[in-house]
Amino acid sequence: MFAPLRERNYRLWAAADLISVSGTWMQVLALNWLILSATGSATAMGAVIMLQSLPVLLLGSWGGALADRLPARPLLIAFQTVRALLALALLLPGGDWTIYAVALASGVIGSFEGPVLGRFGSALVPQDALASALALGSVLNSAGRIGGMALGGVLIGVTGPSALFVINAASYLAVIGALLAMRLGDMRPLAVASASDGGVIAGFRYLLRQPVILVVLALSFVLGSLGRNYQVSMAAMVSGPLGGTSSSYGLLSTVFAVGAVAGGLLLAGTGRSTLRVLLGTGSLISALQFCSGLAPNILGFAALILPIAAGAVVFDTVVSTRILLDTREEMRGRVLATVGIVSSLSAIVGAPAIGWLCDTLGARGALLTAGTVTTAAAVAGGVALARLKGRSLSLAFLLGRPTEQPA
Repeated sequence: MFAPLRERNYRLWAAADLISVSGTWMQVLALNWLILSATGSATAMGAVIMLQSLPVLLLGSWGGALADRLPARPLLIAFQTVRALLALALLLPGGDWTIYAVALASGVIGSFEGPVLGRFGSALVPQDALASALALGSVLNSAGRIGGMALGGVLIGVTGPSALFVINAASYLAVIGALLAMRLGDMRPLAVASASDGGVIAGFRYLLRQPVILVVLALSFVLGSLGRNYQVSMAAMVSGPLGGTSSSYGLLSTVFAVGAVAGGLLLAGTGRSTLRVLLGTGSLISALQFCSGLAPNILGFAALILPIAAGAVVFDTVVSTRILLDTREEMRGRVLATVGIVSSLSAIVGAPAIGWLCDTLGARGALLTAGTVTTAAAVAGGVALARLKGRSLSLAFLLGRPTEQPA
């Protein structure tokens, strides 16, 4: 489980990441509070989320091409510096326009930063420890989210939102310090793309020749859009058929967070990031989502939320692991950028879709419908991969060993 922590560079990165994620979620809390206090509009919050997501859709492919060509560490130091300045920019006067500008700039940075982070992280540990490293990263992200939201909730009532922006800006210094302290000689060298390899177009052509990855991305989109928006469906179930209170919603949110941590630890312990695990987990959480629509009370719903959250982390982490292991190293940035685009698109499409289903069919009907669709998608994905196995997919791939080595 903890094999990646034997690597000094990974230990530095894990500690810095925990600090940075905590700061990020403190800023998210403060920013939401600031927007609601200033405007009283949930639509304004949605606009901020949209401004952060749209650049990934528009610029992500170019970010992936850049990640495949340039060294990661200098880029990451630059990105973290800009993010710290953006956090401090929220202290400036300007009202809503400052918030919108910072959100848009953060989205632009994220378009380029995501693929670079993916390539850089895969170089910190040996390839056989990559699955455990990604799973531990999921645990750290969940822990940072819990800690950041909890601490931010205490501080915002004492200091106001401004102090949380300063803390988040300071948290990026931990990442910069960790990057500067890393030993480059201990990092696993990755193949880089040449300046004449075709850039974005070459990335799309490569992806279109990888049917297995396309199936995995399709599953990620369907299950991500209809099976990951539990913040919407949980609220609808609590306020509707389950007859709960705000405390009930808080309980379910805590259970969901605990499940996310448990899923990351489970995958880190086994290190099994195979397509069988992907399909099995996708089918399981889809079936459980259907069953959650039939839950008779809050405790029954919570009992289903726990394994759903754990399975969601396992599913998403296996997707990332297979993408990293089963693409050529000089193409990883561009493929990872596509993963980011799919993730952003599923968030943009999924939350309104689940909200519309809840309004139209009721909370139970929404979960039953979404669970049916995602279960059918998981079965269809399994059938597609089985057919690919007969044509071009080797047994080694199904068992989790990369079939394509860097050129």
